[in-house]
Amino acid sequence: MSARGRCAYNGDNSEDNHNTRFIINKDVPSLTHKLVPNMSPEWSAAYVKAKAAVAKLSLQDKVNLATGVGWQKGNCVGNIAAISSISFPGLCLEDSPTGVRYADFVSAFPAAINVASTFNRTLMRQRGAALGAEFRGKGVHVALGPMMNIARVPAGGRNWEGFGGDPYLSGEGAYESIMGIQSAGVQATAKHYINNEQEHFREASSSIVDDRTVRVFISLISPINGSFACENDKTLNGLLKGEFGFPGYVMSDWMATHSTTSVNQGLDMTMPGDTTWANLGSTYFGSALVSAVQSGKVQQSRIDDLALRILAAWYLLGQDTGFPAVNFNAWNLNAAGNTHANVQADHKNVIRAIGSASTVLLKNSNGILPLKAPKTIGIIGNGAGASTRGPNGYTDRGGDDGVLAIGWGSGTPLDAITARAKADGTTVSSSLSDTDLNAAAGIATGKDVAIVFITADSGEGYITVEGNAGDRNNLQAWHGGDALVAKVASANSKTIVVVNSVGPIIMEPWINNANVSAVVWSGLPGQEAGNGLTDVLYGAYNPSGRLPYTIGKSIDDYSAKVLYTSNGAITPIPYSEGIFVDYRRFDQANLTPRFEFGFGLSYTTFKYSALSISGSTSGGTAPSGPGSSLDPWLHTKVITVTFTLQNSGTIPQLYISLPTSAQSAPRALKGFDSIFLTPGQSKTVTMQLSRYDLSTWNVATQRWQIPTGSTGISIGASSRDIRLTGSLTN
Repeated sequence: MSARGRCAYNGDNSEDNHNTRFIINKDVPSLTHKLVPNMSPEWSAAYVKAKAAVAKLSLQDKVNLATGVGWQKGNCVGNIAAISSISFPGLCLEDSPTGVRYADFVSAFPAAINVASTFNRTLMRQRGAALGAEFRGKGVHVALGPMMNIARVPAGGRNWEGFGGDPYLSGEGAYESIMGIQSAGVQATAKHYINNEQEHFREASSSIVDDRTVRVFISLISPINGSFACENDKTLNGLLKGEFGFPGYVMSDWMATHSTTSVNQGLDMTMPGDTTWANLGSTYFGSALVSAVQSGKVQQSRIDDLALRILAAWYLLGQDTGFPAVNFNAWNLNAAGNTHANVQADHKNVIRAIGSASTVLLKNSNGILPLKAPKTIGIIGNGAGASTRGPNGYTDRGGDDGVLAIGWGSGTPLDAITARAKADGTTVSSSLSDTDLNAAAGIATGKDVAIVFITADSGEGYITVEGNAGDRNNLQAWHGGDALVAKVASANSKTIVVVNSVGPIIMEPWINNANVSAVVWSGLPGQEAGNGLTDVLYGAYNPSGRLPYTIGKSIDDYSAKVLYTSNGAITPIPYSEGIFVDYRRFDQANLTPRFEFGFGLSYTTFKYSALSISGSTSGGTAPSGPGSSLDPWLHTKVITVTFTLQNSGTIPQLYISLPTSAQSAPRALKGFDSIFLTPGQSKTVTMQLSRYDLSTWNVATQRWQIPTGSTGISIGASSRDIRLTGSLTN
């Protein structure tokens, strides 16, 4: 999918990576940067090279670095022209969040929401590295991902591109993905910068959000508090380039630039270069930006700065040496120069591993799973089979037909289960219709187990699928999924429900049905959807996936919903829920979810014991001003939490409960790990906390502050399944 309507930014600036952080005066940008503490040699060297190159460029050259060549005017979805005087080959920018878009011989990776479900940093990093390798193999300089917005509204169309409803989990997923992508020498794009959580009115809405919420959930055509996101001085110059000390460049989403002088508010690159879809060929940058400099509306030093940032990111990733040329054409697979390079390598292995590790077991009555050589299996539902149009039958995947995995490859669930069943001599029968309930009941009747597949889909707002304009219209299963489950369960007392969904669905019509013996949440597992699921169903993989969001009993239980109607040209979207999103809202309001954040069953049980908390937050002074949010004082680990875990493996989670005076969520995730043990084995698990983990944003003093008092430390298997508790005093 293409990315449109918001601002994105390029270049990793993670505290954990100790990259250089540069800040720039928000009023008078210049090449004289103040170096923020904790500067890395890598960014420093990149800036030295970039500064030397910028000195050789004309004004037109510098502006060309910032100006896309125009929609469909180059091989990629976004293109920056070459500059021969510095041996700069130009930039190829390409989607998508699950693999190289508009190219052949590429992999279909699991969605980010499934990667989040693994709670496994190693798999997050490996997926990023594999994605990066495929982008590089096609000659792509800038991968347009990961998406890191919070799943604020459960029906949000693009929630599945991100990492769920918690800022800590989302941050860890985005960081590992970025580091993985950039390990291949490809620039990652952290999108969408801020407050982009629904598709309706995304080009004509204003997100009304308070200062504290911005910092807790920072993830842009949508304006922020009345200003277009790509020319919001506070969030771009003040917050990102100032407080966060970001050294990379800010890129508009496609057609999200609204003026030439947006460069003064922090925008560094416009994509794809045109002003609007109706005015292809015109641009706010290009000659208009040259004229703005010549007339004094934009300072020459600001143009030097944006050129410096763009080239520094290019040098940082080593793209000036040995980087492959673009070898595909996004608009014509048969165009000259398309070498049809196969970049898939062995990536099916990590895709399958993530598919298994992200599968969440939600219900397992009487140990029906793993399957134990049943004599007969009935498989029901369109989601078990292949698309009736084939793997590329719907433009930009705009259809819910067949296995919902953005996938092809090693087979559908029906194929994979059938292949595995042969080893046991099992007979498999199927009906791949969601609406023929009589056929469904006929297949389910008399079988040892019946497996029914249901789905729910969503996507980017420029495509409407079955009446859903990007965002889902509700949280119901599609194609009458509730009725399909009820019909199968009425015919078979050992019904297993498999859900392939972009996010939460309401399960209340059937979840307590005694004949629904198991529920398996498969999500969007990519091209190995069938194999990954089958590994879990048959016990080749002990389920360890955990929900990266809350599944409520009603859509009304969530703190925010998609705004579907508008009364004006610019639709205000009030973030009145503040920080109380997803499980934070359920905990605050004492609402009982159907399945809480972090929940997931396994085929084994686990024991937690021996909690120990040591360390202190005392000493030093909370930083303020430029670069303050990345100050080492905040991010150095100062608290160590240890505990013992026994059995064959699980996902222990650490939550904190700040003092009441902080007016924070009852619990907030601040640590997790994926632990694998042999049966009966014990292991000491260590998690560490920084002052940042224990801080809240003080709006009055404009700095992070550790609340005085007792902070609770909880260790458990989910946000509500707490096994160990302790505290520390600040």
